[in-house]
Amino acid sequence: MLHYLQNLFQALDVSSLTDAVLRVAAVFLCLTVHETCHGLAALALGIGIQHLPEGAAISLPLRQEGSSRVRAFLLGTLSGSVEPIFGILVVLVAAGVRPLMPWLLSFAAGAMLYVVVEELVPQAHSKAGTCGFVGGFLIMMVLDVALG
Repeated sequence: MLHYLQNLFQALDVSSLTDAVLRVAAVFLCLTVHETCHGLAALALGIGIQHLPEGAAISLPLRQEGSSRVRAFLLGTLSGSVEPIFGILVVLVAAGVRPLMPWLLSFAAGAMLYVVVEELVPQAHSKAGTCGFVGGFLIMMVLDVALG
C-alpha cells in the first residue's frame, strides 16, 4: 500500500513528503476503506432487521390461522424475496425509470400505508392503535420535511 501511495504522490509531484506522512496517509486510506465496508455492512444489517417485522406480519397471522410453522415461515420469506429480484431489475433499467421514481416510490408507500391501515390497525381493536399510527406517521413526515 505504501508503494502505491508513493507512486501516487510522485505522480502528483508531492515529493517532499516524508515516509512518516506516507504511512499516516496509508493508514488513513486503509481505515477509510475499512470503515466504508463497515457502513455498508451496518446498512445491510439495518435493512435485514427492518425486514424481520415484515416477514412476521405475513408469518404470524398464517400461523394463527392454522398453517404449519414451515409453511408460514416459507411464505413470510417468499414475500421478502421479491425485493432483491426487483432491486436488481431496477438497477438494470434505472436510467429509463428515473423520471418515474417519485411515482413508483409513492405507489409503494401508499400500498404499505393501505395494508397497515386496513389490516393491522383494525386488528388492534382500540383507538390507541389508530392514534399511534397517525402519530407515528406525522412524526415521520415532520422529520422527513425537517431533515430533507
